[in-house]
Amino acid sequence: MTSKRTFAQLAFLGAALVLIACNGRTIVAPDFETNLDFGSLGGQIRVDGSSTVFPISEAVAEEFSYVSRTRVNVGFSGTGGGFEKFCRGETQVSNASRPIKDSELEACRKNGIDDVLEIQVAIDALTVLVNPENDWVQCLTVDETHQLFSAGGAERWNDVRPDWPDKKISRYYPGPDSGTFDYFNETIIEAVEGATHTAEGTPSEDDNILAIGVQEDRYAIGYFGFAYFLGSGASMKAVAIDNGNGCVEPSFETALNGSYAPLSRPLFIYTRESFMAERPEMLGFIEFYIKSMDVLVPDVGYITMPEADKLAQLAKIEPYLQAASVAD
Repeated sequence: MTSKRTFAQLAFLGAALVLIACNGRTIVAPDFETNLDFGSLGGQIRVDGSSTVFPISEAVAEEFSYVSRTRVNVGFSGTGGGFEKFCRGETQVSNASRPIKDSELEACRKNGIDDVLEIQVAIDALTVLVNPENDWVQCLTVDETHQLFSAGGAERWNDVRPDWPDKKISRYYPGPDSGTFDYFNETIIEAVEGATHTAEGTPSEDDNILAIGVQEDRYAIGYFGFAYFLGSGASMKAVAIDNGNGCVEPSFETALNGSYAPLSRPLFIYTRESFMAERPEMLGFIEFYIKSMDVLVPDVGYITMPEADKLAQLAKIEPYLQAASVAD
């Protein structure tokens, strides 16, 4: 390749963000330089896994479709379900709302997949939510949150605080294949030795089902990713969490600075290093993903990483980008 092409080859002039019309609708795209010819990239990429990361990957896939000929299909079977597919070689990218487990890496290795590449893409503020008509819960301590979702814990709201309603608690939470479930279970439930997550309530891998459940029941409580809360408008109320230093509400700022503890967490995608070396469309998609994060991550409701952390992710694929440039 004789010269660097600007992202999307749309001749964006100077601005960090531009608006372009595509198929009758307006989309937002970032401006960056790349040594890859996105327009020449074809093939197909399958993405699956975390429903929390799904909105980010879906947005990236949609934007990538405007600048390449690559078809990217994005599903959400949960973090655990996504890793199962990835380790069987059925997908090329696995969305995850927690780090991959040693047992999952071993499953990958048994299938000849020993080059797993982890890319952090965002920060999430795992959010505890109640119905907007709930006028008694404004803030929960970590212990109270534990009571609400642990087996053998609170059954009625006044079990948590005596002045709360004598009404049965309706619970909505991610299914056991979800990385959100795993993270909440490890951070809130298993913080008490021997405790387990309740099986009562409505579990689902689809965060939209959880949101509807909370929206329609005054005595409901649930938890899922920050983006789904932002997308709900006034139909749900976020609960502040007191980790011993006072009540802190979930927000972009509190997740980034770590004060929203212990429910701030990193979000990931996983792929294979061999894909970076052997499949140009995969290298292009991952580069596009990383370099688009500053725009697309907050656009769908999550928190962008500090610049140093983003550059660290880009460094993981830089050797492959350099090799592709030399090859051209």
